[in-house]
Amino acid sequence: MAKKETLEMVKEIVRIKQVVTKGEIAREKIASPQDAVAIATKYIGDEDREVFLVMVLNTKNQVNAVHRCHVGSINASIVHPREVMKAAILNNGASIIVAHNHPSYNPEPSREDIAVTERLKEVGSLLGIELLDSLIVTDNPNKYISLKEKGYL
Repeated sequence: MAKKETLEMVKEIVRIKQVVTKGEIAREKIASPQDAVAIATKYIGDEDREVFLVMVLNTKNQVNAVHRCHVGSINASIVHPREVMKAAILNNGASIIVAHNHPSYNPEPSREDIAVTERLKEVGSLLGIELLDSLIVTDNPNKYISLKEKGYL
């Protein structure tokens, strides 16, 4: 079989495509956890279930994308590093900040929150996409936990 015929036989089974829509965040620069908390609180602070958010940043810490990665239950959100990093890769991310809400409005981290953060840090290190922070937010932008500030990152 000729090379040209072989190439023509290759069919796309799954297509990965980035769809860009205009949003309310216009390349905001994140210089502190409070900057990221403001964005996360706006998107997921008052949700009645846990929602895991990925903020994809460029090399200047400007927001390239905000991605709702997973919606869970009232006290859990199953997060897989593959889904988190997919958002970062498709949006040309140099780094990410992840956030999730606690519908109980108590931002104290669980063991699972800490374990997911450690796993994302490891995977990001392998891919060259740094995890800058992992945030737990509530409906109040002044009531949050930064796992970086707490020493878990």
